Amino acid sequence: MGWAGISRSGTKGKAGRSLVIAAQRHSELIGQVVRFGLTGVLLTLLVAGGYWFVADVLGVEPMLSMTLNYLVFTGLGYFLHSRWSFKGHGSRDKPARRTARFFTVNTFGFLLNQFFIWLLVKHLGGPVWWSVIPIVLVTPLVTFSLNRRWVFS
Repeated sequence: MGWAGISRSGTKGKAGRSLVIAAQRHSELIGQVVRFGLTGVLLTLLVAGGYWFVADVLGVEPMLSMTLNYLVFTGLGYFLHSRWSFKGHGSRDKPARRTARFFTVNTFGFLLNQFFIWLLVKHLGGPVWWSVIPIVLVTPLVTFSLNRRWVFS
């Protein structure tokens, strides 16, 4: 039986109502994590794959390759996250502020990815694929948290 099976009659007083409210909040968060995960996997694969392809196969300088991918996929990311990943979360007033915050978070993610490229490829001399690992595993966690708490709150 899921959280939907909990009724007010089956709980005791204020503590029971608090449990139901907490369950509802967590189900919203879980839904956002799942939607962000699906969207994020798609975008992460597009960005990381595009970065790797342009840098490794086409021979474009890695940091320039990431810049090109940032420019191509940021608008798509905003559309998908604002319309689907975080639908129903927070207020939808002040769209200019929300958009500016989204691009700030995305730029932070871009700079974080550039750092991974600089450190692992440029500084340590590793292959391009080394930087794909933190780009796929670290950056999405950071940007999800910032998007949920600051952009779409």
